[in-house]
Amino acid sequence: MQIDSGDTAWLLVSTALVLFMTPGLALFYGGMVRRKNVLSTLMHAFAALGVISLQWVLFGYSLAFGTSHAGLIGGFDHVGLSGLAGTARGTVPALAFCAFQMMFAVITPALIAGAFAERMRFSAYLVFAVLWTTLVYDPVAHWVWAEEGWLFEMAALDFAGGTVVHLAAGVSALVCSLVIGRRTGWPHERHQPHNLTMTLLGAGILWFGWFGFNAGSALAANGLAAMALVGTHAAAAAGACGWVLVEWAQRRKPTALGVASGLVAGLVGITPAAGFVSPLAALVIGFLSGAACYGAVLLKERLRYDDSLDAFGVHGVGGLLGALLTGVFARKALNDGGQDGLLAGNPGQLVPQVAGIVAVGLYAAVVTFGLLKLLDKLMGLRVPVPEEREGLDATEHGETGYAL
Repeated sequence: MQIDSGDTAWLLVSTALVLFMTPGLALFYGGMVRRKNVLSTLMHAFAALGVISLQWVLFGYSLAFGTSHAGLIGGFDHVGLSGLAGTARGTVPALAFCAFQMMFAVITPALIAGAFAERMRFSAYLVFAVLWTTLVYDPVAHWVWAEEGWLFEMAALDFAGGTVVHLAAGVSALVCSLVIGRRTGWPHERHQPHNLTMTLLGAGILWFGWFGFNAGSALAANGLAAMALVGTHAAAAAGACGWVLVEWAQRRKPTALGVASGLVAGLVGITPAAGFVSPLAALVIGFLSGAACYGAVLLKERLRYDDSLDAFGVHGVGGLLGALLTGVFARKALNDGGQDGLLAGNPGQLVPQVAGIVAVGLYAAVVTFGLLKLLDKLMGLRVPVPEEREGLDATEHGETGYAL
C-alpha cells in the first residue's frame, strides 16, 4: 500500500502529542505529593522517557511487533529497528508507527509509579521499569495489537490501550503498593497534595495529549480518527462530571482534585472503546468511569492499602471498566475493523473482552510480584525511614524542588 502524506502527518503529530502526555503525567502526579518529594516524582516520568525509549529502540519494538511466536511474543527480527527504514505499515512509514508506539511504552511504567511515590529507591525504579516493560508490556502489546497475537485473533477489542496500558499498569500498581507497603505514618499522618495547580495543569496536558493517544490510533487522518477524537473529549468531560457529582453528594464539596481525577478516569475508560463506539456511548462510558473510579478510591481508604496517587483506582479500574463496556457499546457499522457488542446484538463479544481483562490482569500481577520480590532481595525497594521522612528529593537526588 502506498504511503499517504496526510496519514503520516497526523501520526507524526499524534506521536508528539502522546510524548507530551508523559511530562503532563509528571505534573499531574508531582502536584499530588508533598513538597519534599516533587522532584523525585517528576523524575519517575522523565526517567521513563529516557530508559524506555532506549529499550524500545534496542529490542522492545521487536518483541511487541516482530514475527510472532505462538501469538505470545515477537521475535528479534527488528532489533535496533532493523528492517523498518523504507517500509510501510498500512499507509504510514513503519518508523512512524514505531515512534508512535514508543510513546505508549514510555508512559505505561510511569503510570505505575503513582502507586509507590514518596518511598521507592530511584535505582530500583529504573531497573523495575526496564524489566517490567520487557516482561509485561511488550508481550501484552503483542497479544492485543500484533496481527498474530492470541487476543487479537480472538477479536478482543482494545483501540488505544485500555488493557495494554491502563489495566496492565493499574494492576501492577496495586501489586506494588501491597508489596512495597504504606508510606511511613500513613494513614494517621496527613499526606496532602502540595500544589494542586500543578496537578490541574498536568490534567489539562493529559487531556490535550490524549487526542493523539486515541485519535492517533486510527493510524490515518480520516473519519475514524475524528470519531475517536470526539468520543475522547466527550468521555473526559463526562468523567469529570461523573466523579464530581458523586463526590459532591458524598462529601458535600466539589474539589479541583476531583475534576482532574475524573477527567483522567473518563479518558482511561474511553481508551479501549474510542474507535468502536458512538459519541453518545462515549459519554456514558466516561460518566460511568468517573463515578466508578471515585468509588474505587473510597474503597482504597476502607481497605487501607497505600496506592499513593490512585494509579489502580483510576487506571486499573478505569481500564477494566472501559474494556468491558467496549464489549457492550461497540458497533461494527462504525468501524469495519471492530465487532458488534452486546447492544448491537452480539453478547458473545463480552467473551474475548473478559478473556483479555483476566489474562492481562493475572499476567501483570504475577510477573510484577515476582519482579518486586527479586529486586527487593538484590537491591532493596524502599528507602530507609529517616530518608523517607527527610524527602526523596534531597536523599535520592541531592536537590530541592523549591528555593523560596
